[in-house]
Amino acid sequence: MSKRTVIIGASPNPARYSYRAAEMLIEHGHEIVPVGIKRGAVFGKDILDVRSAPAIDDVDTVTLYVGEGNQEGLQAYIEKLRPRRVIFNPGAENTAMAKHLEKVGIETLEACTLVMLRSGQY
Repeated sequence: MSKRTVIIGASPNPARYSYRAAEMLIEHGHEIVPVGIKRGAVFGKDILDVRSAPAIDDVDTVTLYVGEGNQEGLQAYIEKLRPRRVIFNPGAENTAMAKHLEKVGIETLEACTLVMLRSGQY
């Protein structure tokens, strides 16, 4: 079953983990919506500017590739998206945000999207 996944911290740079996650999500049949501050596209999808808090419907998962020091404003944006879950990838962990999201009914995981996909846990 395809799970619409918003990639926050998306990058057109193939060396970035967010790019590799986009590639692997597509390979596993999931729809991606790349969001970030970088201009460009990822696998034919334009990167939406996170600063404009683009509205996205029917979000299953947000996978986060932004370090805690650059997450200002993201908690409110993620809450607005109403995903089923948020994956805090290595380097993006934020205990306070995770606790808040859990309180409003959004599941949170400190995990690696790539590992989850490879191991069938996604």
